[in-house]
This record gives sequence, C-alpha cells and structure tokens, in this order.
Amino acid sequence: MSTAKKLLLEGVSDAVGFIAGALAGYGLGQAAGWNIFDAGYGATSLLGIVCVGLGGGLGLQLARRWRASRAQRAQAAERP
Repeated sequence: MSTAKKLLLEGVSDAVGFIAGALAGYGLGQAAGWNIFDAGYGATSLLGIVCVGLGGGLGLQLARRWRASRAQRAQAAERP
C-alpha cells in the first residue's frame, strides 16, 4: 500500500472512530439525563461533556487498535 493510501486510511479511520465514539458518549449521557446543551455549566452539563470526551477518546483508541491488528494480519500474510 502506498504512503498516501496509508495516511488516508489513518486519517479517515481516526475521524470515524472519534465521531462514532463521541456520538455514543452523547447518547449514553442523554440516556442518563446529562444534557451537554443545558444553560450554564451545571453538574449535569459537565457530566454530559465528559461522556462525549471519553467516548471520542475511546472511539479513537478502538480505531487505532483496529488499524494495528489489520497491519499485523497483513504482515503475517506476507511471510512465507
């Protein structure tokens, strides 16, 4: 795979993982009653923001682990 394709795969997978994780965190926060769009910075608003941040970070880490396992499988397939 060329360098450009590797970089494109890295960027797109990071973005998809982050966005999917952030949306999952937002959904969990909403289910718990923590609205990030409440007026002011109350406790429920801050907890919702934390859920979105943690979800985005976890989604990013999952995307990176997926990429690493994919690269490891490709490298193992190249060996005789």
